[in-house]
Amino acid sequence: MDDFDRALDAVGPRLRELRRRRRTTLAELSAATGISVSTLSRLESGARRPTLEQLLPLARAHGVTLDELVDAPETGDPRVHLRPVTQSGMTMVPLTRRAGGIQAFKMVIGPGDRRREPDPRTHEGYEWLYVLNGRLRVVLGEHDFMMVPGEAAEFDTRVPHWFGAADDEPVEFLSLFGKQGERAHLRAAPKARR
Repeated sequence: MDDFDRALDAVGPRLRELRRRRRTTLAELSAATGISVSTLSRLESGARRPTLEQLLPLARAHGVTLDELVDAPETGDPRVHLRPVTQSGMTMVPLTRRAGGIQAFKMVIGPGDRRREPDPRTHEGYEWLYVLNGRLRVVLGEHDFMMVPGEAAEFDTRVPHWFGAADDEPVEFLSLFGKQGERAHLRAAPKARR
């Protein structure tokens, strides 16, 4: 058995451990990846070897790199290679790569990139914001306020909330949220408007 075979054989237990650490069911993982529950079960038990087409969405769903998922050897480079995601006029740069728990993101909203009309949403969890540059408009329930560099906010995300650039300048801020917030911000596509 060569290193390649050993690496693939070790993926199943790693997949099961990542899913259990995140307290995710096979059905939830199936919904997030598009891989059937039975295939996920066979992958975790080692009854089936994963393909690259399966590993990529699994790594994304678990919040790990492909190298971490297959336990690739260290390259000696300690830098985190960030992959920004742009959605709904907001660029989100992941600052953590930990599976489950609190995730940290640097968010950038350009002037005019996000809808000017607030469209508050809700999801389970809590969120923390810290403004780095620019002015952030926050709509939180009945409150509508501006935040400037150095200001922070913490709120229950079951309260309808929305944020965007307060003026014609970009705004940069840090955001911390759990897996429910990650699912809402990174995976939920906004409704198309006519």
